[in-house]
Amino acid sequence: MVLQAIKYSHGQLEILDQLRLPHEEVYIEITKLQNAWTAIKSMQVRGAPAIAIVGALSIAVELAQVLHDTEGSPSAAAPEDAARSIATSLAYLVTSRPTAVNLADAATKLSTVANSAAERPHASSKTVFEAYIKAAEQMLVDDVQDNERIGRYGAQWILQNGTPASSHAKVSVLTHCNTGSLATAGYGTALGVVRSLHSANSLRHVYYTETRPYNQGSRLTGYELIHDGIPATLITDSMAAALMRIRGQPENVAAVIVGADRVAANGDTANKIGTYALAVLARYHGLKFLVAAPRTTVDMATKSGADIVIEERPETEVLNIKGPTVRPNAVGEMAIIKGSAQEICVAARNTHAWNPAFDVTPAELIDGIVTEKGVVEKDDHGVFQWDKIFDTGDLNKVPQVGAPKDLNMLPDGITSTEPRAAAG
Repeated sequence: MVLQAIKYSHGQLEILDQLRLPHEEVYIEITKLQNAWTAIKSMQVRGAPAIAIVGALSIAVELAQVLHDTEGSPSAAAPEDAARSIATSLAYLVTSRPTAVNLADAATKLSTVANSAAERPHASSKTVFEAYIKAAEQMLVDDVQDNERIGRYGAQWILQNGTPASSHAKVSVLTHCNTGSLATAGYGTALGVVRSLHSANSLRHVYYTETRPYNQGSRLTGYELIHDGIPATLITDSMAAALMRIRGQPENVAAVIVGADRVAANGDTANKIGTYALAVLARYHGLKFLVAAPRTTVDMATKSGADIVIEERPETEVLNIKGPTVRPNAVGEMAIIKGSAQEICVAARNTHAWNPAFDVTPAELIDGIVTEKGVVEKDDHGVFQWDKIFDTGDLNKVPQVGAPKDLNMLPDGITSTEPRAAAG
């Protein structure tokens, strides 16, 4: 059964409440813009791609309801006013999580769709609404397809560029935060790479960090890996260095694979706090460090990581922890007591905490950035060649994981392999 964090049909949207995971699976209905803003801000939905999709679809749901209630004739308002109203709603959504660029990118594109629809001959508020709904729904479809391509490109790159043993033996990887179906429309980015390695029988083991302070790794990534039956082990954030030194060679740990909330033009990458530390550790221990993200995460208007706004969240997320209580059952195992979720303090009284949600990993520590168009690497001058993936058309052919290990080099900085049939 495929894990589905976003349930959508025309005019209806539900999301899996990620604050209740992994112990409860509760879907909440999103009926209007304000529902989505609150869900994004409170992290009931999180992950840069998922935020963008839920935000876009929340407006689509509102517009579909207006069309339904008015029997297809929403108002006599000018189409330009309808487009302006949509742009205002999108701008408001962007304020919910400022660091993740995907939402801002979606807002820009969807505003353009609405404005273009308003300028067509015989345009009306109805045609503007319909054009927006169609475009938002297509984003949902495209995100899943893009993630599957990211997964295959990333898996192939790791097999070809990881440790010397990677070319003929199963690999292990380390990942951080949650970058799977819960963070996207489906399949995932960095966790999509893990899924592709697993489906190709090329994955030995995946280690994943708990990802303090919000524990997206232990709560959400663990939930997904167990759901999919992927061999995995949880570690605390502070165990990463020991893992690389002690288990790196015996377990053939080939790479650290993470997602991204914003990638600057020079390749500096903002991602969940703790990512920067993993990149430093990976470089010291000789592991590859790979970022997995769709092209919508690449922000060419942001010159470097120094220009990325880093969201700071409440200190209570560091000082307190939430979860159900447990007690020994008849066989001595710790059993979860249903309905017993509590928030408890884990710090000394009157403690103050700093809680940046993200950090920025410098481009020089990143070996490759895998997108739905291929893996972007740095040229001889250490510069990522973005123009190659933003050219029109499909520049790459989707690789078959486990194919022969000789790479076909595409334009400088892009790697790909031979095409594969779509997964069944």
